[in-house]
Amino acid sequence: MIEVERIAALPGHQNPIYTVESSKKPGIFFTAGNDKGVVEWSLKKLEFIKVLVPVKTSVYSLHTTENLPYLIIGERSGQVSVFDLAEQKIIAVLMHHRLPIFGITSTKRKNELIVSSEDGTVSIWNLNTFGLLFKFSVSPDMVRCITINPEESLIAFGAKDNLISVYNLEDYSFIKKINYHTLPVTSLTFCPDGKYLISGGRDAKLNIWTLPDFSLSESITAHMFAVYDIKFHSTKPYFATCSRDKSIKIWHAETFKLHKNISREKGIESHSLSVNKICWNEDKLISVGDDKMVMIWEVEF
Repeated sequence: MIEVERIAALPGHQNPIYTVESSKKPGIFFTAGNDKGVVEWSLKKLEFIKVLVPVKTSVYSLHTTENLPYLIIGERSGQVSVFDLAEQKIIAVLMHHRLPIFGITSTKRKNELIVSSEDGTVSIWNLNTFGLLFKFSVSPDMVRCITINPEESLIAFGAKDNLISVYNLEDYSFIKKINYHTLPVTSLTFCPDGKYLISGGRDAKLNIWTLPDFSLSESITAHMFAVYDIKFHSTKPYFATCSRDKSIKIWHAETFKLHKNISREKGIESHSLSVNKICWNEDKLISVGDDKMVMIWEVEF
């Protein structure tokens, strides 16, 4: 039986929060949204630390790199900023996309930054020189989410056209498109052992795709509205989802059975509006939403 306790509800943002990201430094995480800055928080003290960096437009995506002490910030304007957490300053501004940035990830082996935009294209950047390596079109519509498998051999993109597009990560050659969601794909992640891909959509579905052929093994009506994020626990066989329906749910990663529903409907003082992003930090789950709140959950498995 999973037990969940809300240990903090942190105000501070004046507008909806769209994204949250754990730092590689223990006990630190970052949030951003429709405010004028990226905020740094202490998980240990459960408090605001500082506005880390000002921004000119809304931030829809944050990403911390594995090999380098960088926080990547994607803005509504299409600007991507690289903030050096060691030097505490912006060291590069990547101006290529002209529409909002929704997906950001990076590779450990190749040290490449991958960025997706509302313009339907993906850009690939060298994380050492910050030079643009190349770009390609994935969809005629917004590319909302990106995920890389653990072996760093595959990369998948979810788009507004309801499709998942899978590419070879070595040379970004196209492999296949997966067409099953009936509405836009809004979240996407490979499982930690690389055996399957999970997609979440505006159709409220979680679809489980088994590798290597990406055959559909299960389709679950997971929420009432769009599934905005899917995050695996780092060591335990569970993953969490969050939704526009104001709920957070915790699922078993092998049986795909629902183990916990964190919502006001279940008598838990959770978010009052859409939950937009989540992240794990050890056994703590951090959630952010349109209600301007950062919530910290202690999860006992």
